[in-house]
Amino acid sequence: MEILGIDVGGSGIKGGMVNIETGEMTTERFRIPTPPSRTPEAMADVIAQITAHFNYKGKVGCGFPTIIKKGICKSPGNLDPSWLGVNVEKLFEERTGLDFTVVNDADIAGYACMTYGIGKGEEGLVIMITIGTGLGSGAFLDGRLIPNFELGQIPYKSYKKIETWAAGSAKDREGLSYKKWGKRFNKFLKYVELLVAPDLILLGGGASKDFDEFKKYIKIETPVRPAQLQNHAGIIGAAAAAMHNIPID
Repeated sequence: MEILGIDVGGSGIKGGMVNIETGEMTTERFRIPTPPSRTPEAMADVIAQITAHFNYKGKVGCGFPTIIKKGICKSPGNLDPSWLGVNVEKLFEERTGLDFTVVNDADIAGYACMTYGIGKGEEGLVIMITIGTGLGSGAFLDGRLIPNFELGQIPYKSYKKIETWAAGSAKDREGLSYKKWGKRFNKFLKYVELLVAPDLILLGGGASKDFDEFKKYIKIETPVRPAQLQNHAGIIGAAAAAMHNIPID
């Protein structure tokens, strides 16, 4: 069965058709830049463009880069503050006429890796970190999702949240080398290791494909592996979330 998965990010909104039995993409990924305003109305328009591109009429799964409970945005994250309190599922459904399941983006990226990828069969506490505009995190205990595990929100020095200092966007914004940025990211991982003592850390998001460029700067004891699904994990996990009974609240 094929389901449309959409992965909403701070810089781009991506969609693709997914075979949810195998976890494989059955189309090319279609990407539209995230509107600079990052407002609900502007981003809903992009969602509608993506569903129209695939001429799709079924259920849609969507990964969203904020805390989501019962379809409602509980924190604007790196988006416009007007997202706070918005029923994201209802907004997208009204804009497209389709049935939406909206889940935190790191949660569904991790779900994809735990169901179809490198995390399948892993026991203990597995943390998925998505590296992009922010630092998303998903937690899995013996394969079961613990929703809305937001480790990127940890305060750090003068920063309100550590992701402002250590996310992939910080590397791009400040023109950092992989060495300088890798040391920042390693500092973040040290806090993750200290706070939750995971058994395994998986890396997803756009920067995960460059793991070989910065892996030598990762100095923590916990094993760290790039997700094999890399930047498609969000789309694949979103499609699966539309059909599978996973805890999303």
